[in-house]
Parts: sequence; C-alpha cells; structure tokens
Amino acid sequence: MTDNERPPVGIGYPLTMLVKALAGEGEASETRVGKWRKVIRGILSGNLQVGSRTPVLDTPPWVTLEVVHGGFATGGYLAGGKLQPYELKKISSVSQALEASSDASAGALAAFKKDRRLLNLYYLSDPGLAELQELLARRTYRIDVPEESALLVLAWLQSRGEDQRAEQVVQEILPFFERLRFYPLRCSDLSVPVSAAAERPNSEPSVFVRSVGEVMRGLRSKPDNVAVSTMNEAISVWAPLYDRCVELFMQTVEGELPEFQKDDDGKLLRAENGQPLVRGGWPCKHYPHGWQERGRQLLIDYKEARDKHSLCGKPEKKKENFARLRSYLATICDEPAKLTGYDVGMIRKILAAYVTAHGAPGSERLQSLRRTQEDIAALPLHSKLARVLADRLALHPGEGGLKTPAAVLLPLAEEEIAGVGGRPGLKLPVSLAAKVECCLEAPLPVLLSRRLVKSGEVMAALLPALTAAIRVSSIEDRALACLFQSTYQAFRKRRSLLLLNLESQVRFEELPWIAALEPWVGNSQASVEAARRAMEQVTELALANFPQTILPNKLVRELRALASASELRLALVDELAADIFMGTFSVNFLNAAKAAAGVLRGTIYERYYGLDYEAVLAIDDVITPERGPGRSAAFDNMCHELAGTSKAGKQSWSAARNGAIIEQAQILTTHNLAALVDALSLAEALKPQLQNLALKCFTWICRRLEMKCDSWRNDLHSIKNSAYAFRQMLFYLALIEKLGEGDTVKSTLKLVEEHFETRGGEFKARFEPALLGLREVAAGSSFGEDGSLPSGGRRFLGWTTGKHWLRRG
Repeated sequence: MTDNERPPVGIGYPLTMLVKALAGEGEASETRVGKWRKVIRGILSGNLQVGSRTPVLDTPPWVTLEVVHGGFATGGYLAGGKLQPYELKKISSVSQALEASSDASAGALAAFKKDRRLLNLYYLSDPGLAELQELLARRTYRIDVPEESALLVLAWLQSRGEDQRAEQVVQEILPFFERLRFYPLRCSDLSVPVSAAAERPNSEPSVFVRSVGEVMRGLRSKPDNVAVSTMNEAISVWAPLYDRCVELFMQTVEGELPEFQKDDDGKLLRAENGQPLVRGGWPCKHYPHGWQERGRQLLIDYKEARDKHSLCGKPEKKKENFARLRSYLATICDEPAKLTGYDVGMIRKILAAYVTAHGAPGSERLQSLRRTQEDIAALPLHSKLARVLADRLALHPGEGGLKTPAAVLLPLAEEEIAGVGGRPGLKLPVSLAAKVECCLEAPLPVLLSRRLVKSGEVMAALLPALTAAIRVSSIEDRALACLFQSTYQAFRKRRSLLLLNLESQVRFEELPWIAALEPWVGNSQASVEAARRAMEQVTELALANFPQTILPNKLVRELRALASASELRLALVDELAADIFMGTFSVNFLNAAKAAAGVLRGTIYERYYGLDYEAVLAIDDVITPERGPGRSAAFDNMCHELAGTSKAGKQSWSAARNGAIIEQAQILTTHNLAALVDALSLAEALKPQLQNLALKCFTWICRRLEMKCDSWRNDLHSIKNSAYAFRQMLFYLALIEKLGEGDTVKSTLKLVEEHFETRGGEFKARFEPALLGLREVAAGSSFGEDGSLPSGGRRFLGWTTGKHWLRRG
C-alpha cells in the first residue's frame, strides 16, 4: 500500500478527547484543550498527516514533536515554542557582548536579537564553542530534548578535528535554527549542582521511579482533606457545644442519670416496638438558678460558631440529637409552657443515648474519649506535612533521585512545627513516606524487590538509563560517554507516533548528530557481553515480577536496543492497535512465529490454540517492497483464518474483528516470549520458577475477573487482559512440558484447580468453561472449529466479534 492509498485518520478521536478536556478544570485541562485544538486544526488544514512518521509538513523525522494521547502530533516542536527565561537571559548577555564588539561578524548576529537563531549561531562562534567545550568538560549541562545536544556534539567533533563531520551536522540542522534550540540548559541557569550525566555510568546504574522534583511538586499541590478537616471541626467546635448542651439538661434530671438498659451480655434491651428501654430519672423536673441564661448563652455561642465554621453540617440536621436538644432548649428558654410530655420523653431518650455511648458528663470515660479526639484533631493535616516534606526535598537536586530517602523522612523537628501543628518527634504518615520512597535511586532489582515498580510500563520507563550505560561502556572519551548517555535518555522520552502502513518509529541513530558519532560508539566485546547479560536480567525480571502481563511496547523497544548492542538477531514485535490495524503484518511477525515454532511444537500451547507450527515453518512467500518492511500473504491469511475471518473480499471495518486477528498473531508469536527465551537460552534458568509463574498468572486472572466493572468497556478490557494472562500461563506450562517435566505440568494444573475451588461462586460459574477446556486439552482432547468441546469446555480468547461468553449478564 502506498502513501496515497493510506486510509485517512478522521477527527473523531481528537474531537472526543477535546470534549473530555473541555469538561475538566484547571491549568492542566486548559493546556490539553489547546493541544487537541491544534491537532484538529492541523488535520482539517492538511498540515498534519496522521499515520506518517513525518506527520508535520516540511519537518524531518528526527525533530522531536509534541505528541498527545493516541500518538497524534499537534504540529508543535518540543525543542521550540516560546523562548524560555534562561534563553532570554542568554540572548540579553550575548546581545550586549555583540554591541561592545568590533568584530564584523557581530553585526550579522545582532540582526537576530529576539530570535533563537542568535543563540544557535552564537554557539557556532569561537566564544560559543569555547563555552560548550567547558560544559562538556565539566558536564554541567542538562538535556531534556535530544536536539539540545546537537551543538555539544558539534563542539566535541571540532575538538577532535572532525570539521567535515561537524559541517554535515550543521547543514542538517541549519534550516531549523530559527525554531529549535540545539544548545543545552546550563545547570547554573537552574541552580542544579551537577548534571544528571556527571558521573560515568557504572556496570549497574541506579534508576528511580520519580525524580525529586516530580515528587516535590506533587507534595506541594496536595490539597487539604475535606473529610479530615470536617472531622476536626466536629471535634474541636461542635463536640464541646454538644457536651455543654447535654450537661445543661442533665442539671434538670431528678434522680439517677438516664441511660439505656442492657442485658448480661451488654446488648440493649428493647420494648415490643423495637425502641431501647431507658432507666434512670426524668429531665426538666427542676431548673437551677441561672439555667435559662446559660441556655440562651449556649444558643448564642452556637450561632456565632456556625457563622465561622461551615464544614460540618451534621449539627444542623433536624433529626440529629444535638439539633433536637437545641430546639428543646430554645423552647424552654423562650416559651417553656410549650414543652410537652412527649418532648420530655425524647429529651430523656437523647440523654440516655449520650450517657450509654460516651459516659456521663464529667466522667473519666467521657474525658478520656474527648482527650483522645482532641489529640487526633491536633495532628497536622497531611497537606501541611506534605509541604514540610517538599521543603526538605527542595534541598536536593530536582532532576535526580535520593540515595537514602530515610534521611528525608525523619520525624518532625522543633523548627518545623510552626504553622504545621503537632509536636516535635512526630512521625510522618506512611502515605507520604511512600511518595518519597518513589525517589529511591538504586539498581532496578532493588526497586522491584521493594515493590516500587508497579508494572511493566513503569519498568520500561526505567530501562533507558540501563541501556544507555551499556551503549556508552565502549566509549573511551568520558565527556562523550556522558553526552551520549544524556542524549539517549532524552530520546527515550519521546512519545510514539500513531503510524500506519507498517511504518516504524524514529530510531536513535537517525538523529544527524548521533549518526556523526558512529565511529566512536562501536561495540566492544565487553559491551556486547554486558548488553547480553542486561538483556537476560531484564527479561527475567519482567517475567518474574509481571508474569501475567505481555511485554509493553516501551519495554520491547528497550529490548531491541539491548539486542542490537549485544549483536543478537531476534524478531521482537510490538502490540498493534486494533483501531488502526490495516489487515497485514510485517515479516517480523513471521520470523517471531517461526522462533516460537522452534520452542513450542508439540506442546500444550500448540494443542490448546489449534496451531500448526509446521505450516508456519514452511512459509516462504515473503515479499520485500521498495519501501517498508517485507510481508507474507501466507502468514496474514493464517492469522485471518485462525480468527475466523476472511482476508478475501471487501470487509466492513471492525475494531473487534481487527483485535481478533491481532490476537492470533500474538498467539502464534507468543508476543516475544519464545523469541527471548530461545535467543537468550533462558529455559533452564527459568525452570525453577515456571510453576510459580504459571500460578501467579492464574491467581491474577481470578482476581481480575472477580472485580466489578462499572462499564461494558472496562468489562471487555478486563476479559482481554485476562485472556492474555491465560496465554502467558500456557507458555510457562509449555516450557515445563518442553523441559521434560510432565509430572510438574500435572501438579501445576492440580494447584490451579485447587485455587479455583477457593474463589467465589459467580466467578466460578462464568469461568468454569475455560478451566474445563484447559483440563480436557491437557488430557488429550482438541477444540472444535468453534473453539468448544462437547463437555462445554471453551477456548479462552480475549477478542470476539459477538458477545463474549465471559461477560456478566
């Protein structure tokens, strides 16, 4: 399919996202609204070609674009936009220097006083290059967007006498001097003590889930908890007034104070009408001297308190005991003759409820309760403690992590009490401490062991530091190694584009200034071995910690980078989006399926999904077009047939149909599991864990499918992910079988059955067909063409074009 044949991407999704953004509030929502409006304007004007790897007109693929959710480019450049404060400051200082200079070239530069070209051209001058050289030597720079390293690379090349390579870089980036910044942020502009790349990467680099700056901003923006503030108001304002009101009425009781009757077991005794029985004297029998004046004063105090405090509305509710007592108090103070016998009975009941629940006024029980409540109300709000933590974090570089978060989590010091409350030595709440723990800077296995990495996606976000460290391990020049590492990590922050026609995302090596460094970034034998060890470790960590989850695209991207660095040739495939799938797969999927065939032929995995891996191995019809990757019609047809759809003839578009086809490609390829296990020879290393990994998958499936979903869409999402986890479980079972551990397969299935029996009835009834199907396939049966068995067993898949049999209702 050519570019002209590419189906256009409509504005339906962007419009939906715009409506959602308009429904939000705050500055973040306004920013999202602006971005989605740019997307829609760009599509309608034709300035944005959604689905292309170069969606912005007249912009090469290496430019870092502003990309919003779903892979839509807005047309903006992340290294462009408004001049930043540090840029304006630098332009001012450069302009002043130019005005004082008699150099002929100064006049030419002065023409761009309010332009980014001034700084880009300045850094090409001798003073500018000298400044860049100093930044390189001292490594006091920060790179947020890959473009910001271009002139640093150029300065390094010129220092090595590589003028021709430097000139080639300039020619590539020169047309964008007006719009993009190709120079870095100096740490002095941000008061950062050192660059994130100030130290040469070691063999096991440290990473962190969230930077100090991110956590600090989150802590500062933490709002007050309204529920806690309401509780504190009730304790400090309304409870004392209620106590005064009760005490007033207790002064009118003749005889013992009323309270509810209880049996020997402490249970309330009730009358035939269900009302609790009251014993003790009756109120309103006599009024001590000055009682009414004290009552009127209490009502005045209540009104004044209500004018000042409005969080807790409970005292105002007419059916609340405090509100009733105040009403009776007002009657007695103003028109006592209107008080009825029924009213007196209700007052007696309210007083009995109070004494039974809290104790009599002045009693040790009541005083102890109020002291405890006051201690709770005196505790600082979490929002205030969060700001104390933010102030502590502000003493650390914002772009890095913390080697020892415990040093930030010490109890409150005396000087921190002012404006916060509490007492010196107060320990910080666990919930706030957990946020700071996310700053822990340590090797990836340590973060995983402390459960700070919650998903494969989070793990993938941490891998660029590891990959970068390995890629630069063969670079002898320390300054270049740090520059390369910083650029690589910045590049990995780029958001992926929505692509059609099997186009690929931009590769790191496509950056012109990175391509110029190729001779100095070759792979040494040591770096190749290090990359392979890292790839093995990352794969094992991903499977051990998230066995039920398919490898996310970001993680696959890092594994590809490690595979390249370790000189391994293996086919790794991405998860494709059903809503933009075009009915065909790249040859990479066929290669991955062939790798899976070598691992899984004759196993329970092949039998369960009704695959023919011999037919996969026999496919040899790959056609490689002039542009784009090769394709195999036979593989495409196989996926369509397994999904129960026909590739021939005109088919109506359907995301569900596309999803079913994509799922069959995932099944055939195992979505990278077989390719990684085979290429890295991990089967033996994983052998002790395989049974546990399979059981983890199944317990996760049970928990997930037992959860209540608030919409049909979430229900389908839950079923899809559970089916993927079921597939992962079958892969682990197949590996056990392949390793000749047939008895272990049987014992694993027995453990699966035993766990299933512990689950809830509604879930068991729905999922029984899936487990029955697994049980019978393991015993030698085969599913029919419709994926069912005569016994009622069913093949568990995530996608279907009709109603899924696992759906509720």
